[in-house]
Formats: sequence, structure tokens, C-alpha cells
Amino acid sequence: MSEAGTTTVDEAGSVRGRVWRARFAALVQRQGALVALLLVCVFATMRYERFLTEENLTNVLRQNSMLGLIALGMTFVILTGGIDLSVGALLAVAGVISASLAERGLFVALAAAVGCTTLLGLLNGVVIAKARIQPFIVTLAMMIAARGLALAYTGEQSVRVGREALGFTELGRGKLALGAFSVPYPVLMLAAAFALGWVVLNYTRFGRHVYSIGDNEEAARLMGLNVGRVTLGVYALSGTLAGLAGVTLASRLGAGQPVAGVGWELDAIAAVVVGGTLLTGGQGGVGSTLIGVLLLGVIFNIFNLEGRVSPWWQLVLRGLILLAVVIVQNRLSRRK
Repeated sequence: MSEAGTTTVDEAGSVRGRVWRARFAALVQRQGALVALLLVCVFATMRYERFLTEENLTNVLRQNSMLGLIALGMTFVILTGGIDLSVGALLAVAGVISASLAERGLFVALAAAVGCTTLLGLLNGVVIAKARIQPFIVTLAMMIAARGLALAYTGEQSVRVGREALGFTELGRGKLALGAFSVPYPVLMLAAAFALGWVVLNYTRFGRHVYSIGDNEEAARLMGLNVGRVTLGVYALSGTLAGLAGVTLASRLGAGQPVAGVGWELDAIAAVVVGGTLLTGGQGGVGSTLIGVLLLGVIFNIFNLEGRVSPWWQLVLRGLILLAVVIVQNRLSRRK
């Protein structure tokens, strides 16, 4: 074979190699979290007899349902290329408002709390869209202000839910019997919220616009998309889901705590990123976020079952996991 023919064959092989590496990188980015979740579950099943019990699995789902709601809202925000650092503080605001109104019934407490956090989330969107300020700065300011609002409203004290507010506490503590099993209401809410979020992202114009803006905001603007309206929508949605999580947490604990939700915004971001959604926006989805929530939930459940990992080292491991995932995502994106 001539030298030119050999060069052509080598170039073709090199191209095929790059194509396969790009496909493998895309597959890992889409399904890596699911594979990791399955492997972690297999490990936990083999090591801990209590892992597959109904009680333990129910606790894992219930404990992570509120974080899952926040992560769902965070997914929409990150898909547009934004970030929302205020969700933990908004959770606390919703908790203290709903706890203070619990005696008036679940509907009143829920509507007031979620309505307030939705307005605060909408305010985030207005400032970001109209003033063109970076989401990091705007939501950081809201995080500080909302936390101060919760502390001032309660006088730095927890707001206890009265014993007579049974309808309110049922939301966070109750279960729905389904044959031989019973499913906690927070888990049902989480499943319904993710199902609705999946439909919105995949089958509505709003969902398509979210992806378009995250992929290239300037191009989306030139195509005639109302970028400001979509921005308002995703931050209002994030506030709504943070409020719903706050009401659920207050219902479960029987008190609204102004210091609740500290660091939850970082846990939500970690779940979204671990699931495979890019921090730069435009790629990912609610299904991958749910897998990320479950993966982190199972990992921390393993820490608890092991009983030898202190809470402080758990925080260190959370940070290392998030850093490792971001590094892997960056390398995979370059290969793609």
C-alpha cells in the first residue's frame, strides 16, 4: 500500500476513534449516575441487611423528598444557565409562615407560605432579567435577606405547630396505603412533581425555550424567544418548589425553624450536577436530577448504616463528590 493510502487509513481510524470516544463520553454523562446508583445499591444490599427493608427505603425516600423538590426547581434554573442560592432560605421562610398559620388549616398555611416564596422567587427573576445582574449575586442577596426575614419574623425562635393542627402535620407524616405497602405523602408529592416537570420540559414550548436559552441565550434572543419571561418563570418555579419543601418540612417536624435549610441550596446543586445536568446549561433533565437525588441519598444512608463516619467527614465527602463530578463533566464535555 502506498504512503498516501496508509495515511488515509490512519486518518479514518483516528476519526472513528474520536467518534467512539465522543459517544462513550455522551453515554457516561447521560447514564453514569444511573450506573453508579445501581452499583451503590448492590454494594449496600450485600453489606447491610437493613438496607433493603421497607422501613429503611421509606426513610431514604421520605428524607430526600424535600431536597428533591428543591433540586427539581434548581434543574430548571441551571438548564437556563443560571443558579439559585436562595432556595434554602426560602424553605425556612415557608416553614415559619406555614407553622404560624397551621391552626387555620392546611390550605391556608400552604397557600400563604408557597405564595410568599413564589413572589420572592419571581423577584429574583425580575432583577436578573431586567437589571441584567448575574444570578449568583441576585440570589445570594435574596438568600441573606430571606434568612434575615425568617429570623426577624420569629424572633430567632422556632414556631411550634399546635397539636390540634392534625391536617397540617398529616402532610409530612402521613402515608397512603397502597395494598401491602404504604407510601408517605412527601414521596407521592415528589413523584407527582417530577412527573409534571418531565412533561413540561419535554412536551411544552416553555420547556423547549428553557433548553434553548441554556444552550445559547443570545441566539435564543435573536430567534425571538422571550428570554426575560422564561427567566421569570424558572425562578418563580424554583421559589414555589422551595416553599412546598419548606411547608412539608415544617409539617414533618411539627415546627417552623428559621435556621432550617442551611446548605440545602448546595445539596440541591450537587444532586443536579451529579445527575448529569451541565452547570453551563442547555443539557440535562429532571430524570437525571431524580437519579442524582437518590444516589446522594443512598450514599449518605450508607454512611448512617456504617455508623463510623462522623457528620463532619460526611460534609467533606459531599464536597469531594461534587468536585469529582464537576471535573468528570468538564472532561466529558471536552471529549464530546
